[in-house]
Amino acid sequence: MAHLVMPGEPDRRLFSPHSRQAVPAGDGLSADAARHAMAAGAALLWRGTYPAARQLLDAVRRRLPAPPPPDDFARYRAGRAHRAKLLSLLHVPLEPGHVVPLRRAPDVRAACTAVYGPLDVPAAVPLRELLGVLGAAEWRRTGIAVPALDARIHPHHGVFAPLRPEYVDLVAEAPLPGTELAFDIGTGVLAAVLAHRGVERVVATDTSALAVACARENLTRLGFGARAEVVRTDLFPPGRATLVLANPPWLPGRPRTPLDHAVYDPGHRMLRGFLDRARRHLAPNGEAWLVLSDLAEHLGLRTREELLGWIEAAGLRVVTRTGTPARHPRALDPAAPLHRARAAEITSLWRLGHKQISPQ
Repeated sequence: MAHLVMPGEPDRRLFSPHSRQAVPAGDGLSADAARHAMAAGAALLWRGTYPAARQLLDAVRRRLPAPPPPDDFARYRAGRAHRAKLLSLLHVPLEPGHVVPLRRAPDVRAACTAVYGPLDVPAAVPLRELLGVLGAAEWRRTGIAVPALDARIHPHHGVFAPLRPEYVDLVAEAPLPGTELAFDIGTGVLAAVLAHRGVERVVATDTSALAVACARENLTRLGFGARAEVVRTDLFPPGRATLVLANPPWLPGRPRTPLDHAVYDPGHRMLRGFLDRARRHLAPNGEAWLVLSDLAEHLGLRTREELLGWIEAAGLRVVTRTGTPARHPRALDPAAPLHRARAAEITSLWRLGHKQISPQ
């Protein structure tokens, strides 16, 4: 048996002292034997060639049962989480300096240092996670084209990447209620879109240190650093703005990974918090823009009546709603998970204003 020293959280520079027993494994291990060991809870520490480890991971993935149908979304998520947990039991070693001591292994030093910080002791990392770190490093290097900006956004590891154009285009095309000051709550690419459209001052907020650092770097790279401030806080900064904007996570549920926080909103906390507090931060003639998919409605996780009730209870009224069908690959691929719901999905920009009070 060998001991695995596991990396800590991505925004920490130190490695966790947590360790666990691991079974050494190499090129002679079959996919069926690996799957059996993983199902029994064994962590495998790879000692063979790096390409063989990738091939084994793919072969084990193909042998795992498919997740249950998405009719019961909670059961569907649990099934996918179980698959991810099993596939994360295949580890590759890391030597000090983030060197993978396997034949034909790529140079992962820069990518791992950016995520984990310096490494001074031998450690190990799930191959599945390492592949994600390397993919994120390539995205950060090359960037993702955002046509609404006529530029590229360079996402960090663990931060939601702007791969879906529809929600960005909605914000890029809607008429602005004013250009003096805007708040972007739960920041991402949309703060840059507002600055690009000529908003004189943008204050962007997020609770994640990773998201704040990513937003600051991208806004500076795009030349908006003097007009856009990024603050780490929960929801709103102090003051009132002509425009307050949020693109909250679209599905209620418990996040399981740092990236999940961009997708899952436990108990609609951020959605309802934005609606409940928006009126207090709106200038008299300002608007609150809510960017939201109706995927949760198609999955039976929220109703349109609930959403409209929350808007009403917050003292807001719907000025207009503009919607667009989903255009991302998962909505267009019949074999993709949740295809039926995604094919019917509409992403909307809800323009909300102060509720008009009828005279007595």
